[in-house]
Amino acid sequence: MRRSLLAVLMLLPLFPHRSDAVEGMWQPHELPALANELAAAGFDGDPATFARLDAHPMNAIVSLGGCSASFVSPDGLIATNHHCVVGTIQFHSTAGRNLLRDGFIARTRGEELAGDPNARVFVTDRIVDVTGRVEVAIAEAGDGGEAIFRAAERAITGIVAECEAEGPYRCEVASFHGGASYRLIRQLEIRDVRLVQAPPESIGKYGGDIDNWMWPRHTGDFAFLRAYVGRDGKPAAHDRRNVPYRPASWLRVAGNGVSEGDFVMVVGYPGRTSRWRLADEFDEAATWSMPTGIRENRRLVEIIRHSTEGRPDAALRYASVVAGLENTIKNFEGQLEAFARRGTAAAKRAEEAAFLEWLAGAGRERERADVEALRQLVVESRARRARDWYVGWIAPPNAPVGARFNREGSVLAAALDLYRIAINRERPDPEREPGYQRRDEPRIRARLETFERRFDAKADRALLEHRIARYAALPSAERLPELDAWLGIGGDEPDLGPVRARLDALYRDSRLFDRAERLAWLDRDRAAIEASGDPALRFAVAVLPGLERIEREYREAAGRELRLRPAHLRALIAWRDSQGLPTYADANGTLRVTFGRVGGYRPRDGVEYLPFTTLAGVSAKATGEAPFDAPARQLEAIRAGAGARWRDPSLGDVPVNFLADLDITGGNSGSATLNARGELVGLIFDMTWDSVASNWRFDPAMTRSIHVDARYLGWVLSEIDGADALLKELGLAEPASRQPAVAPAPGTTR
Repeated sequence: MRRSLLAVLMLLPLFPHRSDAVEGMWQPHELPALANELAAAGFDGDPATFARLDAHPMNAIVSLGGCSASFVSPDGLIATNHHCVVGTIQFHSTAGRNLLRDGFIARTRGEELAGDPNARVFVTDRIVDVTGRVEVAIAEAGDGGEAIFRAAERAITGIVAECEAEGPYRCEVASFHGGASYRLIRQLEIRDVRLVQAPPESIGKYGGDIDNWMWPRHTGDFAFLRAYVGRDGKPAAHDRRNVPYRPASWLRVAGNGVSEGDFVMVVGYPGRTSRWRLADEFDEAATWSMPTGIRENRRLVEIIRHSTEGRPDAALRYASVVAGLENTIKNFEGQLEAFARRGTAAAKRAEEAAFLEWLAGAGRERERADVEALRQLVVESRARRARDWYVGWIAPPNAPVGARFNREGSVLAAALDLYRIAINRERPDPEREPGYQRRDEPRIRARLETFERRFDAKADRALLEHRIARYAALPSAERLPELDAWLGIGGDEPDLGPVRARLDALYRDSRLFDRAERLAWLDRDRAAIEASGDPALRFAVAVLPGLERIEREYREAAGRELRLRPAHLRALIAWRDSQGLPTYADANGTLRVTFGRVGGYRPRDGVEYLPFTTLAGVSAKATGEAPFDAPARQLEAIRAGAGARWRDPSLGDVPVNFLADLDITGGNSGSATLNARGELVGLIFDMTWDSVASNWRFDPAMTRSIHVDARYLGWVLSEIDGADALLKELGLAEPASRQPAVAPAPGTTR
């Protein structure tokens, strides 16, 4: 990696004058090597602080387990995106008290709402290289793919167990560069997370799916949570006696904002990128996975809307599901359009051909063979892809990390959870399957406790019938015999009549739709479940052997990849280093830093996007109909010129959103956008339509991120919510013009 960073240093001497995005989502320990570039770009500080997880600003940055966030007060106040807390808002919403529609503000600490029981805040406080331990285990495992996978799994489980024995931590081992290195990540896991404020959807999701991924944007995508712990200062389950968590430091909100050309950086937890994947893997995504996802997710949205029509409570239960499906659809559509426009497939093929030619010229035949073997794994996976997709819809396997399955949602998934945890409790904890160890039981319980808050029988059945019909349309050779037997189907054109009878019995007779019954089964053993006549549990018992067979296939392929992928990445790094090109690790959900400047771009001939939008644009878009149904009180405040202290003199208005040329991806949502002094000037919440394809191939000219401006956040809190206490806690009670130009030292709790 050191050679890669040196290549970056050679590439960026003209950085201050560039107008294109800077490539790279950097690990904290890599930032000191970029000191000159950061300083030239306008960063006013010591980059070494980013390698220190116990110092400001790194110890103010947190993960929500899918989104990013940050502490913004000494009393555990957390800023993130509205769309990152939709689950909690939905959890507390009913047709008679629709917090998604109306928004929420706690005037006192006692009014703050307990989060979804699955809500978590993770504070990373240690990252340690453990590559040697994992590599030794892999080397000693022999040649079988499953043996290799299991050896690595045992090594990682042992490392995690040692880490979690040290205290109330959640520990994970993440792989970088395809397994060329492994790092242990220790996080404080805070389990009592409460909702403090969220604007109504007509502000927090203004523009809806129409504006999603688009510019210009006018969305107030922000919300506030608070982290609570026990009176001893340690993480604890939700309890009214808990006290606010006291972070070691927190971010100061800069009420005077940013201007075009200003340095900005984002620290957060980007999800997944695939920039160093093979051309065959790109083709798989572009020609099968994404088109299939668009088609199938669109149908799921139609089914949910039709089956919940005229029933507001039912629609609310699926609001976050629909939002996620629509977001994925539009993301995939944007990527496919950009791939075609940019010729990404041909470019990936050309790059790979040049790489292979370099390997041949360097006499690195072993690595060429490894690349071919890795490509063969991709080819082999195509025979299973349709089966895996549709089986996973109905009966999600417990697959290795990286497989795309959701174990939440249906009663069948709940039954599988109950059966699996009962089986795994018969084993010593280190030998349990990942996801079913003692450390995972609170999450399983929370899923089972909250099941009905995201369930409606009519919608659930409609979704399941569709999924079964799609599965049954597969050739019989691609289906799962155990699942066929439970459904009562066979052959290549099965009769679905027996399926409907089976589903009638499931929804009529299963007791797992009852919360108390579900939780009672969580405490029963394997024998009791296998003897049960409950149709959902009978499903789990019947189908699990087939799922375990699928899982063995996954482990065999994943184990072979553990040998091949690191060799491919090491060779790729060497090739790119020979050209002076950086090869930072793909995003993998771990803590990263990215930096750049505030600025617009020119997406097409004759079109230029300016870097800021303002309140005037909110009014101009308003139609009175969703998704452009800005609240009447907001439009009135805009007409009245309210909140002049948040106005940017150069814009003549209050800024709402801004663009920056930062390299980000999903998972960065909610990340604090920092200025050169480490102050919070906004929250990142989206990428532009032209940027989404950068997940596969970075495009510096087109990559732009979208941020909600801290001044709009302040304007909404003051002029719409009247949230005086919250503004005071954020340090925004005084007019922005009267705030000091240089931030005071961050607070501490020593």
